[in-house]
Amino acid sequence: MASPGQGYSSGNFGVFSELVTTTYRNHSKDITDNVTKHNALFRRLSEGGNVRLEDSGLSIVQPLEYAANSTYQRYSGYDVLNIGAVDVLSAAEFPWRQVAVNLAVSGLEMRTNSGENRIINFVKAKVKNAQHSLANGLSTDIYSDGTASNQINGLQALVADAGTGTVGGINSSTYSFWQNVVQSAAAPLQGGSAITPSATTIESLMLPLWIRLTRGMDTPDLIVMSDDYFTMFEQSQSSLKRYTSDEGGRGGMMSMKYKSADVFFDSSGGIPSAHAYFLNTKYMNLVVHQDANMTMLDDVESINQDALVKTIIWQGNLTVGNRSLQGVMKA
Repeated sequence: MASPGQGYSSGNFGVFSELVTTTYRNHSKDITDNVTKHNALFRRLSEGGNVRLEDSGLSIVQPLEYAANSTYQRYSGYDVLNIGAVDVLSAAEFPWRQVAVNLAVSGLEMRTNSGENRIINFVKAKVKNAQHSLANGLSTDIYSDGTASNQINGLQALVADAGTGTVGGINSSTYSFWQNVVQSAAAPLQGGSAITPSATTIESLMLPLWIRLTRGMDTPDLIVMSDDYFTMFEQSQSSLKRYTSDEGGRGGMMSMKYKSADVFFDSSGGIPSAHAYFLNTKYMNLVVHQDANMTMLDDVESINQDALVKTIIWQGNLTVGNRSLQGVMKA
């Protein structure tokens, strides 16, 4: 290894590249865990088997049910049965979105960190920074409205404040089955005058939304709240507080229960204030391309700079297969 003060040597970059690749490989699971622990929704989708790997395709196709089977009938003896074909399935189509984080190093940085311990610490710091950058970026995007350039669909798009919008290529103003449910404190689902959210009123907003989102065995299994709404909800429980196990609260996420759903606050950033998302994650998928799942690309050496770049890429999108069973509670 070159010592400080020596001129540029491609061997310096070779050492950096090898150490980064090895370090990243050793910590690749930590990088994924860092992202999931940093974000309640991301973590639930990951742990609940809602991450779907794809190997090809121009876009992501999400099958969905849009109608009941109308051939249901009561009959007796030799009554003629209705065997007509019924179209009950369709599909939403979501574009691939891509994310990249670069670990760049200049010749100057290499030469000034070329001592054995220095370069190892330098590489670890670079990889750790990549972990944080991926976690922060995806945590913000997963709550977004998806309108920024090349941004994934976030909850503000899939479970929109207006309940409408075009999602997955389907215009919910035309197809009402594709609208999510909205509980607005200004115009409550249950009717009546506006409700000011507080510790004493928050459950009067939650229950009507829960009822509207319940269909047989289908109920919300995850409620993600902004910090202010979670504070109101916890205060409303007084001596009835129920927390999930330590496992449920890992990564700094304290979890409570509302009926059968886990209730999280998510301080990772991105979730708008005065919001709570009632989610049935059975109908949500984080679809990821198997060749771009926090994958590190080959080295790229600059042709006009004394520098080298290693890139980590991710390709996928957040999809939904039933919007009518997703709800948002807002001021």
